[in-house]
Formats: sequence, C-alpha cells, structure tokens
Amino acid sequence: MALLFLGASVLAVYFYIQFNEIRKNPQKIAQEQARQLVSEVSKLIVLPEDEEPSIATVSDPEQLAGQPFFSKAKKGDKVLIYTNAQKVILYDPVAKKIIDIAPLNIGSNAGNASGAGSNSP
Repeated sequence: MALLFLGASVLAVYFYIQFNEIRKNPQKIAQEQARQLVSEVSKLIVLPEDEEPSIATVSDPEQLAGQPFFSKAKKGDKVLIYTNAQKVILYDPVAKKIIDIAPLNIGSNAGNASGAGSNSP
C-alpha cells in the first residue's frame, strides 16, 4: 500500500511540474508541435534550413474549394508557409504525405491560405 501511495505521489508531483511549466510558457507546446511537424515533413522533402515556417491548419476545406492548391485538402491538413523561400507545402499529418507544393505568390494571390486556421508558432 505504501508503494502505491509513493508511486501516486511521484506521478502527482511530475504532472504538477509539467502543468506549471506549460502555464508559464503556453507557446512551448505550439513550438514543440511545429518542430515535430517540420521534422516529419523534412523526412519527405528538403526544407529551407534558414527559416522557420508559419504553420496553418486547414479548418474548412470548402472555403478553399476555389483554389487549386487546396483542391485535395482535408480538415486537419497542415500548411507550411516559407516566406523567404517562397514555398507553400500542404501536408497530411494522418497519412504522413505531402499533398502539394506551390510557390508563394505574395500580392494578388496573398489569400491562398485564407481558409486555413492559423497555428503559427
């Protein structure tokens, strides 16, 4: 019984410390998720090394239906936007596949990711 109490106490302290760390820096989770996403995509394609992408999540594919880049997008797909390298990558995190890659056109087509919910780190 004492071992069970000791184990529960250790777990409680561990989760309390984790909770406090997240509360101090809420962006930490988003940054870690962004790093993990970039790591997954970098196994499939060479990514620009000199910049961190802005990341968006497709929240409503129907709003993006008129844009060819998003023709195969599904809810939950990720969009990695590399502004300096002028690349946009559509990635399916469930299938772990790159769906599409396009040049970033800043200006007249700046709304390419307008239907995607931002998740930028």
